[in-house]
Amino acid sequence: MRTNRVLLAAAASVMALALTGCGGDEGESDIPTAASGGATTSSAGPDGQGGGDDVAAYVQAQRTYVKCLRENGVDAPDPDEKGNIDFGDNRDLKKDATFRTATEKCAEHLAAVPESIEKGNQSKLTAEQIKVKQRYARCMQENGAADFPDPGPDGLGQGEWDQSSAGAKRAIRICGPIVGVPATPGPGKG
Repeated sequence: MRTNRVLLAAAASVMALALTGCGGDEGESDIPTAASGGATTSSAGPDGQGGGDDVAAYVQAQRTYVKCLRENGVDAPDPDEKGNIDFGDNRDLKKDATFRTATEKCAEHLAAVPESIEKGNQSKLTAEQIKVKQRYARCMQENGAADFPDPGPDGLGQGEWDQSSAGAKRAIRICGPIVGVPATPGPGKG
């Protein structure tokens, strides 16, 4: 079960990179790489607004995660200025025993993606998609995950909640079909 969450986190990093696209800025980046070891002093988020402290902490956590992966035999790339790590073809990674073992060992270093980055990586939701998110949140809250956050008016912005409780696990099982997650997933492939 833990392996699935770690692989999901790795897949989320890959997807976040894919959604942000490629590009660079004209000047030198003030975000350090795993190789440079420096600390960032930027207080602006990726949109030029506040939130830089969260982003800087996330980037630092991603750098620590990459360092741990490297110490465990994975040639992981440095995170970009938003903390995204491009692992390449995720299908190949699932088959790599060294990668799976390293991600399990390094899972403690994974951090939640800051809301400012998450919102910047997601496309605008339709009114129907927002209603689905709201219905899912209500279902979760009514079925054991009382601390599950309500989505914002844009359907995004869900904060942290306790996913480890028995009530939360029950709620995920009950409410998963609302967002397309099967209540009883079949055997994994790969």
